[in-house]
Amino acid sequence: MKANIPEDLRINEKKDIENTHNTIKNDFAFTLKSIYFNENYIPSNSTRATTNFANLARGASRQENLRNTINMINNRFNALANWDNPNNDRYSVELEIVSVYIDIDGSGKTFPSIEILKTHIIDHKTGKRIEGIVGNNFSSYVRDYDFSILLSEHNKDKNNFSIPDNFGELHGNLFKYFVNSETYKKNFIKPPVICLSVSDSKTYHRTGNHHPILGFEYQTDDSSLTEQYFKKMGLQVRCFMPLNSVAPLTFYFFGDLLTDYTNLELISTISTMETFQKIYRPEIYNANSVAAVCYKPSLKNQDHSLTKIVYNREERAQLAIEQGKFAEEYFIKPHKSVLEQWSANFAL
Repeated sequence: MKANIPEDLRINEKKDIENTHNTIKNDFAFTLKSIYFNENYIPSNSTRATTNFANLARGASRQENLRNTINMINNRFNALANWDNPNNDRYSVELEIVSVYIDIDGSGKTFPSIEILKTHIIDHKTGKRIEGIVGNNFSSYVRDYDFSILLSEHNKDKNNFSIPDNFGELHGNLFKYFVNSETYKKNFIKPPVICLSVSDSKTYHRTGNHHPILGFEYQTDDSSLTEQYFKKMGLQVRCFMPLNSVAPLTFYFFGDLLTDYTNLELISTISTMETFQKIYRPEIYNANSVAAVCYKPSLKNQDHSLTKIVYNREERAQLAIEQGKFAEEYFIKPHKSVLEQWSANFAL
């Protein structure tokens, strides 16, 4: 089923995409809103300030940041989609920021559940606009609460680090509920793919498995807390290092990443998320040397280059706690009993 986002959606215009009231159990309902990421992009009030694209869109350099980021994405896309593309300018990528709001009691009051990116590919040779992948970046206030508030409080004054019982289960169930909802199915044609950085606490080993677009696969014997958290969202994980990348990317997905998506769809995700990682984690993704067969990422790596794009990493770390408190005050505490009961009985 084709997504019903209008083809003529004007740049920077917010629109409700769909408002579907589900009747499963507590009548949770999702509302989707959309805005395009371009040099005129202004984050909405409900967008997490630590989100990659929102961080770039603030300050004196905001417009230059946005323009340079989009250029980096387009250049990387054309470098990977190099067939029938002699001048490396056949394609450009449009990024749509999709905000998902949830109403859990039918009152009409909503909470910003998650925010994801959807890529659109413009083929300037044929004039076609091709749907890319939804997911890519992943933003969640409830995840901020889990990692910045719940996990911190659980380990306060303890000598040994531990994870609370049922950690991440509510968040995971809410995500699976959304992906399996009629709202999702009516707006997106394929399951989401989320693309994040590798972990600087793990060692990765290159395998002999090579995909023409994703590149060489890397594997690790260790499972990070982030991977365990995303597993509760129903997602599998694999790591690949695309051609001319310097470090592998971590892909979270349903189904079969290598066969369920076209080359252009995969390239749209790689070009978008590798660009954000070059800006946010240049020590890893803009390093001056390529990941070896045995690779341990390091945020202390001094042999790297900086982009000309201004990114406030210190602010990002500070705001995560504030965002966690926001989720606690306006979502977790007011609906605690309902959410706990719903999550305990959740089944697809």
